[in-house]
Parts: sequence; C-alpha cells; structure tokens
Amino acid sequence: MNMATKKDIFTRYLSEYLAASKIRKSEILAHICDVTSMHRKAVIRTLGRMQLNGGVRQEKRGRKTYYTPDVNEALRVIWQAASEVCGELVHPIIREYVAILQRDGMWLHSEETTKKLLAMSEATVKRRVGHFQGSRLDGRGISATNPSALKEIIPIVTSEWADKPPGYGQVDTVVHCGSSLKGDMIFSVNYTDLATLRVSFRAQWNKGFHATKESLIIMQRKVPFPILGIHPDTGGEFINWALKHWCDREGIELSRSRPGHKNDNAYVEQKNGHVIRRLDHSEVLPLMNELYDSLEIYLNHFVPSRKCLEKVRVGSKYKRVYAKGTTAYQRVLDHPDISKEVKARLKAEHAHLNPLLLSRQVATLKENLFTLNRTLEEPVSVQTEKLAVG
Repeated sequence: MNMATKKDIFTRYLSEYLAASKIRKSEILAHICDVTSMHRKAVIRTLGRMQLNGGVRQEKRGRKTYYTPDVNEALRVIWQAASEVCGELVHPIIREYVAILQRDGMWLHSEETTKKLLAMSEATVKRRVGHFQGSRLDGRGISATNPSALKEIIPIVTSEWADKPPGYGQVDTVVHCGSSLKGDMIFSVNYTDLATLRVSFRAQWNKGFHATKESLIIMQRKVPFPILGIHPDTGGEFINWALKHWCDREGIELSRSRPGHKNDNAYVEQKNGHVIRRLDHSEVLPLMNELYDSLEIYLNHFVPSRKCLEKVRVGSKYKRVYAKGTTAYQRVLDHPDISKEVKARLKAEHAHLNPLLLSRQVATLKENLFTLNRTLEEPVSVQTEKLAVG
C-alpha cells in the first residue's frame, strides 16, 4: 500500500476515532491495522501525531531507505543459493553469484536493484541476512565411535594443522540411525582437506573396515589432488590393520586424535551437520551417493567457509579471529602447492556450473531420497495397494 492511500485512511477515521467510545476506538484500530498492515501501537501514535498537527499525517523522519525490499529479495536469492550461510560468508560471493545467474538468464532483478546489492557492505549484508528465516534443521545424532587396539601404534596429532599442504585431511563417520544403534544402517564417511577445506562424502552400508576402505578409495579418486595423509578419530572403522596396510601401500600418512577430544578433529566435525540422518535401507545407497556427488560440487565450488586464524583466551572466554570467507575452489586456485594442471581442470569445470541449479538439484535428490526411504519403511501390503490405485 502506498503512502497516499495510508494518508487517506488515517484522514478518513481521525475525527471518528477522537470522538469514539473505547470499544469503537478498538474497532477502528483493528480495521486500520488490517488494511494498512501496521502495528497497533504504530497506528495509535500516528493518530496522536495527526491530532497534534491539525489532522495532517507527518511523513516518516530520518534518512530515506536506500536498500528497499526488492534489494532484500535479491539478497535472499543469493543467500538461499549459498546454502543459507551467515552474512560474513554471503558478502564475498554476491558478485560471482549474480554474474552466473545473469549468464544463465536466471537473474530476474532490475539493474538498479543489482547495483544496490553489489554496493552492500559486509555489515549490511550480515544485518539483513540475520532476519531471514532459514529452512535447515538442527539434526544431532549419537556417537558410534569404538576404539581399537591398533591405536597404540598410530601416532596422535592434536594441533599441527596450520602448515599442512593440500592433501592432508581429517575423516569421520556419521551414522544415520535416529535414536538407536540396533541393527544394520547406513553410515557416511566425511573427508575435509585441511588447507583448502574441500569436502568429500561417501555413503556405505555399516561401518566395517572393508566398506570404509572402499569409501576412502573412491574419495581418493574424486579429490583433484593426491591425498597425503588422513586423520580420523579412534573409531574401529579407521583404526584397523586393513586401513593401515592400505595407507602404507599408498604412501598416505595415518594419524589419529585423542579419545574423547572432538576438537582434535574440528575441521571435519563441523562439516558433519551437512549430512542427512535416519536412513536404514541399503536400497537407498545409490541415490544417496548420487546426492553426495552433487553436494560435493555445490559445497566445494560455491559455498564459502572461514578458517580460524587465531584463538586467544580472554578471561573465561575465547576470542577468535577468522580469515575472510571464501570457497574451497578459490583456495585451491590460490594455493601455490597445487599444480597448474589441477587448477586448469577445476576452472574448466567451474565455468559450466550454476549455484542455483545445483542447490535445486541437491534439494530434489534429498526429497527423492526421503521419499524412497519412507516407501521402503511401509508394509508390503500398503505398497501393493498404492501400486494398484496408481
């Protein structure tokens, strides 16, 4: 509703409101709130100001709004395409996202709106993104880590990560079990490279050491640069002779974290929230790994993250200093230890990608995955009945 229409409404009801009874005033206020979508207190204050100013509604004071609702909606498109990350991470990728969406004819906002969006400061982006309503759920599971006797042989590494070149990563498994670990179920193996924060996922049936080794072999082929070292927790799926022999044969350094110290594996632990839980049918594995293939490309190429540069204890709290948010793809391009051939191959792949299309593809595959899992959980009689009706 424009300003002139609101002014007419307040002028129309001002005299009646001032002379009305308490009950009638309440009815008038309710009507004006419904028509103008204003808060009840705002309507009362406006009518009071009009009474003091001889029936004239004063215009809003202060500086005129520059970032109008259309700019907010344009920012929301970028935020949703970037997996609803925080404002500090959205700000550095706005220009690239806009360029890609314009290239593919998916940017529906005006030139003026785009110009304002590109001019937004990080503080403004952070403030406005903070008011957006996200759709991600906080899914938390239970631990399935089991120490192995081999842990005495594999060295413990706690914090020597800052100078590691690309190829050294932390690995972990996440169980898709809901609230119980009884029976067979799906596990996801997650790998996070320390230097570039590049991620890789693989789903497997149970977490036996043979299945875990096969998942790592597939990840080794998918990571664009050689894997030089892996750092798991003390779970038996990683701390076993089969994986130890494979690492020795491939020239991969194997280390581990301390039992009960989740922060020793902080790089990969914070990525565990990206996976999906409560899947307990082996038939969904192919679709789940198809989802992970798309999710890897989306996260590594278009979803920025930040690395902690410094952590200082101040009294009872910690003060952390973070680097500017950027994507794993850009970190690979900027790293001097990665070959030009790998960078050229990634650039060629990146040139044909679209973050919004990838985001939609991930959402579609996720929905298909849950649909298939729900179907498999239904009794055979119900499935047969649905097929007959169809």
